[in-house]
Amino acid sequence: MQQQPFGQGQTGAQVSTGLPQVKGPEMNDRDRINDVLAMEKYICDGYNHATTEASNDTLFRTQMNLLNEVFQAHRDCFNLMHQKGWYKLEAASPQQVSQKARQFADYRTQFPY
Repeated sequence: MQQQPFGQGQTGAQVSTGLPQVKGPEMNDRDRINDVLAMEKYICDGYNHATTEASNDTLFRTQMNLLNEVFQAHRDCFNLMHQKGWYKLEAASPQQVSQKARQFADYRTQFPY
């Protein structure tokens, strides 16, 4: 069976934007993209540490360019999942935002500075 690029023209149940119905142990498009997103998170974390701890400026600039590419790949993967409804986010109400702001403002009293 020929593999198609992510998000392109497969027919059948996996084309829908909703969550997959009951499925077997085989991986579907959502599983594959979710796996790629997890890998991108791991790679971003590694490049982030390597870049900030580079031993010289040339290495830093090289790693910074690679880090930007990795961040963009991560963003593209996230956008694809979000577009297909496989990575859902809920908007917080103004009351929830205020509550969290107060919560973290109270944490400041615990800092020594």
